[in-house]
Amino acid sequence: MAEAEPLEMAYISEVILKKRKHKEESIALTRKSQLELGQHGGKKRKVEDIKRPEQLVREFRERELDLIRMKQRTKRAKSALSTPNSKLLFVIRLHGKNDMHPKTRKILYNLRLTRIFHGVFLKASPGVLELLQKVEPYVTYGYPNAKNVSCLIYKKGYGKIDNKRVPLIDNNIIEQALGKHGILCLEDIVHEVANGGPHFREILNFLGSFSLNKPKEGLQGKRALFKDGGDTGNRENQINDLIDKMN
Repeated sequence: MAEAEPLEMAYISEVILKKRKHKEESIALTRKSQLELGQHGGKKRKVEDIKRPEQLVREFRERELDLIRMKQRTKRAKSALSTPNSKLLFVIRLHGKNDMHPKTRKILYNLRLTRIFHGVFLKASPGVLELLQKVEPYVTYGYPNAKNVSCLIYKKGYGKIDNKRVPLIDNNIIEQALGKHGILCLEDIVHEVANGGPHFREILNFLGSFSLNKPKEGLQGKRALFKDGGDTGNRENQINDLIDKMN
């Protein structure tokens, strides 16, 4: 029998072999790092981070109860809404995390109170007061004096430019953003906010919310109304004492 001719091996260039080796090495390193950090390269979950079924049920019930209470508050007669003694309000978010219903969270976000201990200036209109009534267990508010308006803006004020927070250290930033409204410096902003001027809304959209410090004292840790010995609701002029502790 004639001997079978040996099969010729396909020629593979050296460049391709090097690429294959590099790819295999990178895959091996990736797998090693995944094993060190946990599956898919993520951080290992702590046991306490895993919620038990009873905890999920409790949070669901708390959110549903929050919605029921919000509806009950909105059924109050409109005459129950106190007539504001000032055109300007300063609102501070004190509470609210996992126990809030999504509708409550949406109202807080619409008021630009996205985090605890954030504050915003608002005009005291019937619509604003109605919204504050709905989220009363989570916020406190009152009538800031001229001194605190100025201190908050000078000390905690940031401008929003291209969705970035920019410290107000240069009047050129203010002129660039609000110059078309005749507002050229920090003094103009303070005057417009304190007096509820015609460009109040434009200024608030530019400033955003104020990030305040957690007060060492002055809060009772209760969601009851301030007039009933708690922390929330209308403090009227006494909001200035809380601002001093948080600014």
